Amino acid sequence: MRVETAQEKAAEENAEYRHLETTAERLDRNYNELLQELRVAQAGVQILFAFLLTLAFSQRFAQTSSFQRGTYVVTLLFAAGAAALLISPVAFHRIVFRRRQKDELVDSSNRLALGGLAMLLVAMVGAVLLILDLVLGGVVAAVLTAVVAAWFVGFWVVLPLAHREPRDGRAPTQG
Repeated sequence: MRVETAQEKAAEENAEYRHLETTAERLDRNYNELLQELRVAQAGVQILFAFLLTLAFSQRFAQTSSFQRGTYVVTLLFAAGAAALLISPVAFHRIVFRRRQKDELVDSSNRLALGGLAMLLVAMVGAVLLILDLVLGGVVAAVLTAVVAAWFVGFWVVLPLAHREPRDGRAPTQG
């Protein structure tokens, strides 16, 4: 006889509750969850973007190599793109407010958030490369940046995909 864990019981109760929610309630819940997630990402991208903006005005910036300046420009542009994408669900909501388009809002905001996170990943890795190249230079900076990139991809992509269940709610098959 198999004993059900507390986590499995909570997941089952949650699934039963979600079957009772209306489409409007589900969309509201999904959008609220997305906004909570975006708050974390927005804070991170805003701090990174502000840091990058100040770098160009530091005295040492004039001494950077063409590779470092190129890395800076690409990183700055990806940070700006990430900020635009991560903040855009707010603007989208304002424009479609009270037009009965919550489903489109949730779907579009989800895609914008994923795009913003992808751009934030590139910006974070670019910032690491820029700083490590400035401090350590060459091959060491490239190797350490590759390790950092692997961390981001591992934690932000591989781990969630490894734990993702099929849309029908059944546990993933082994094998």
